[in-house]
Amino acid sequence: MPFFPPPVAGRIPGPAVFLSDIRTEAVRKSIHFLIALCPGMAVISYPLTVLALTAGVLFYAFMEWLRLLGLTVPLISVLTDMASRPRDMNRFVLGPVTLGIGALLSLLLFPLPVAFIGIYALAFGDGFASLAGKLFGRCRPAFLFGKSAEGSFACFIATYLCAYFVSHNFTVSLVAAFTAAAVEALPLEDYDNIALPLVVGFVVQLAMG
Repeated sequence: MPFFPPPVAGRIPGPAVFLSDIRTEAVRKSIHFLIALCPGMAVISYPLTVLALTAGVLFYAFMEWLRLLGLTVPLISVLTDMASRPRDMNRFVLGPVTLGIGALLSLLLFPLPVAFIGIYALAFGDGFASLAGKLFGRCRPAFLFGKSAEGSFACFIATYLCAYFVSHNFTVSLVAAFTAAAVEALPLEDYDNIALPLVVGFVVQLAMG
């Protein structure tokens, strides 16, 4: 039997609404997952990766500005509409900008292994948290600020695996996973794309000594 999220005040739940939410989240997190390419790119060329992230943020911001002026921008406008949540309607969609800035600042502020863990936590920890929360989220304790325990667990596991892949250190990976799950649970909206990799990176750097 398919599971649909519990009713929300003022909204009639149903398969169409649920599938629309899942489609929007899947598009958003597909973009999210793409940021995981940055570590591999940085290994090949660090300066080129920094330049690409900077150019990408500026290009998207300009295209989004044009869209708000009423101009249809090929591909960008379509993707933005598909990935927009209700709170984003008729607003500058900030997520891709904060996503790029979070990855860029991680590369600029931390040694590469630490930056890679922060970026992977952003890409996969936050990404799988949202998808798991949408698909399976039933338990929503108050201390998670409306987020689901299932989503936080997905964030923890994904971040732990990514951190261990980079560091091969149990303690560092555990610290990274706890930190990512804690930050992801905060009600930061799109700004968690900046806070999560930076806080994870800072804590991981301390754990590495």
